[in-house]
Amino acid sequence: MPEYKKDGVQAFPGSGQLKADDKAVRNLQKRIRDLEEENDILKKAMHYFAKDRH
Repeated sequence: MPEYKKDGVQAFPGSGQLKADDKAVRNLQKRIRDLEEENDILKKAMHYFAKDRH
């Protein structure tokens, strides 16, 4: 219950509502996934074009 004492009714928001910190973390995690996917695509493209040079 320390979360409730600290954050009151926002400690357990429910209904899919996130606290600001949780929302920021979730957004950053999504950004990391997106960047990793872009990086993988670029690596594959690099290998594809490097293969044509040899």
